[in-house]
Amino acid sequence: QVQLVESGGGLVQPGGSLRLSCAAPGFTLDYYAIGWFRQAPGKERERVSCISSSDGNRDYADSVKGRFTISRDNAKSTVYLQMNKLKPEDTAVYYCATDWAGSGSCQTADFGSWGQGTQVTVSS
Repeated sequence: QVQLVESGGGLVQPGGSLRLSCAAPGFTLDYYAIGWFRQAPGKERERVSCISSSDGNRDYADSVKGRFTISRDNAKSTVYLQMNKLKPEDTAVYYCATDWAGSGSCQTADFGSWGQGTQVTVSS
C-alpha cells in the first residue's frame, strides 16, 4: 500500500514560517487531490487546504486564508503547504491525505489514505 509521508514540522515563534511537504516515495502524486488537515489536542480534525490534480484548484479554511499556500511540484511528486504568519492557534499535528480512487477533485475526494502526521508548534 502506498504510504504518504509528511515532513517539515517543528517549533516556530509566532509570526514565523514553516513549509510542510507531502510525498509518496516511489509513487507519483500528480493525478490525485491532496488535502492538508490538522488536529490539535482536544479538538476535531480540521481541513486546512486542498489542491486538485485536474485544474490545480485550491481551497483554504477561513482560518488560514491569506497566510497559507498549497502548491505541488510534479517534478518532485511533492505537495507543499507554505505556512506564514503563524499563530499559536496553528499548533497541531498536520496530516496530508488523498483519495487514491478519486477523480483528482478536492470537491469529491473521499480522503481515506493518510500520512503519519508532523507536529507544528507555534510558541514563544
